[in-house]
Amino acid sequence: MSGSRILKVAVSVPLSREFDYLPPSGESPAAPGSRVLVPFGRRQQVGVVVAHASDSDLPASKIRRAIATLDDKPLLSADDLWFVRFTSDYYHHPIGEVVAAALPALLRQGKALHPTVTVIAITDAGEGADVEALSKRAPRQAELLEILRDAGGNGVDVESLTESVPNWRRAVKPLLEKGFVTRFEASMDATDPASGEPAAPGPELNDHQRRALDAIREQPGFGAYLLDGVTGSGKTEVYLRLMRDVLGDNEQVLVLVPEIGLTPQLVSRLSSRLSVEPTILHSRLTDLARLHAWRNARSGSAKLIVGTRSAVFTPLPDVGLIVVDEEHDHSFKQQEGLRYSARDLAIARAKHCNIPIVLGSATPTLEVLQHCRTGNFRRLVLPERAGGARPPNFRLVDLSRAATSDGLSEPLLDAIKRHLCADGQVLIFLNRRGFAPTLICSSCGHVAECSRCDSRMTVHARDRQLRCHHCGAHRLLDELCSACGAAVKPLGEGTQRLEDALRGRFAAYRIERIDSDSTQKKGSIDQALALAERGDADILVGTQMLSKGHHFPKLTLVGIVNADQGLFGTDFRSGERLAQSIIQVAGRAGRENRQGEVIIQTAYPANPFWQCLIDGGYAQVSSDALAEREETRWPPFTRLALIRSAAHRQIDAHAFLDIARQRIEVQHIQHLRVLGPVNAPMARKAGRYRAQLLLQSSDRKALHAVLNSLRPTLENEPAARKVRWSIDVDPIELF
Repeated sequence: MSGSRILKVAVSVPLSREFDYLPPSGESPAAPGSRVLVPFGRRQQVGVVVAHASDSDLPASKIRRAIATLDDKPLLSADDLWFVRFTSDYYHHPIGEVVAAALPALLRQGKALHPTVTVIAITDAGEGADVEALSKRAPRQAELLEILRDAGGNGVDVESLTESVPNWRRAVKPLLEKGFVTRFEASMDATDPASGEPAAPGPELNDHQRRALDAIREQPGFGAYLLDGVTGSGKTEVYLRLMRDVLGDNEQVLVLVPEIGLTPQLVSRLSSRLSVEPTILHSRLTDLARLHAWRNARSGSAKLIVGTRSAVFTPLPDVGLIVVDEEHDHSFKQQEGLRYSARDLAIARAKHCNIPIVLGSATPTLEVLQHCRTGNFRRLVLPERAGGARPPNFRLVDLSRAATSDGLSEPLLDAIKRHLCADGQVLIFLNRRGFAPTLICSSCGHVAECSRCDSRMTVHARDRQLRCHHCGAHRLLDELCSACGAAVKPLGEGTQRLEDALRGRFAAYRIERIDSDSTQKKGSIDQALALAERGDADILVGTQMLSKGHHFPKLTLVGIVNADQGLFGTDFRSGERLAQSIIQVAGRAGRENRQGEVIIQTAYPANPFWQCLIDGGYAQVSSDALAEREETRWPPFTRLALIRSAAHRQIDAHAFLDIARQRIEVQHIQHLRVLGPVNAPMARKAGRYRAQLLLQSSDRKALHAVLNSLRPTLENEPAARKVRWSIDVDPIELF
């Protein structure tokens, strides 16, 4: 068919194509970037127009009309659509699902950009009510009335109420009947983010910080800069000076951080130093709050945006700078669905927008270091801690010689006592939550396993439960062995067990555990970190959540309990990751006036890795690792893609990947290795059998050409209906 009214619509379905529609009857074609409601099979779907076309491969009789145009003006600009298409092409992922990832949930559902919401507000009668008397006979009503009184006449929308007071609906009915509150509909219009207090002065920059700042300032347009600074070297101070420049030009700044837990401390610092209230974007926001923040960023009224990985898709009409803090962190890589790297996409976006991007880390990835070696990126080094703070001292404890109790050696316990007595703060690091990693029979050796995964169940003693940390399955803690009936006992250590052991040994001190189990309630992680930062918690016990970018002024001792966990990993990145983890958590110690101490418990003190790390630091570890990677032809010297499949039957998972391998081999691509298919290291997870096929090439273009033709072919394979499958470009988890 020919004509000029065909809409190319991206619909959120797992198919690598756009769909052709005619405009709604009597309407002009919706502009690219606008949402339309379209018939899709037997249902209706919200899609986004990504282009117009004059021709279609479909006959005219087969092209259906869109039902309605949902936007008066495009939601996504031409630059936004370029970014969506780039992401789809690079990661070989259906464009409709990429568009969906770029939009807030309410917009994906077809809601208006400025939706009308139900609001509950206090009345004059409610303001005059005796809340204290009400609390004695109806405490939930009193609690709700207090919240609404604090909110004032504008009230609180029902979504926010549900988040803060889940049972509010039962309490609001009698309050409505008494006339203490009222319910009304309101339009959520865009508002400018509030300005902060007058900007606080910052410390004087040292010579290394000034040179780094000048290097970025003197180069106009795009540039990718690695700010390689030891922990505590003042990388944030360099960010702040650059942000102040950009905000002064009335442009926008995007700051990407790996974890939600990093945002409170950073947001507070940005607000006080830049006199701008940052707009926050992360997964724990309500749908309405996320739309509100996204809308302010899109309009340009939000000048400083701080978010986790999905914030990389936020429309920013006036963006002038992107900062990726802790660029090495694996949280920047999405591991489900659209498997993108927010760091890599941020670099592509900065290049397209012709603006600088700064990647900060004390332990840069080897990929970024190699880009610096080849001249694609510029490396700016901050080799010293700011303010004259000294780097911590490292000490190994040989577990084959030192007595231990609940995973804590006597030398470590002695050091804890010494630092506490000197009014220091202690951090005990173990990247394993729960009480113990397994439950074992003391008679026959049977281990409690998950019925849905090839995995052991973790003991959670306080809840009297066994939990699988892979699929979420849980059951009551076994009292006796299910195989022989003998007594069972926990084996190994988790953060809960360490916490209990430390409470028994240091009962007079305040101990805080910070892991994903202890911080599930809203606001709990912020409260725990605030305690740690103020020094009100004497001993911190936690996982990698404690290792990322936090500043604990009183912290003087870091104890690393199970340092050997990554020493003999099968993944080629194991050494790099172990070094990053240790350097990052060690960097929390001694950031103020007192020098820090780091104690590493290991059963293999003679392993060359330890001497390399302690004597040469991360720089030596990364240099040696790069040389080894170059010799063995692993990334960053080759490119990888991983095709994964999962099915209820193992034979189906492998059969699909066998077909994929055949489709690749008939193309006879040079410089391409195809490895597998093989079972995934955890062959069964959540009741599905998993397998994988690895593609490796020294030619990036050749690898992408193969994937470009492979995806639509696999989508049409009958075997694809029996499996869940994905393509992961530049995977960070192989084994």
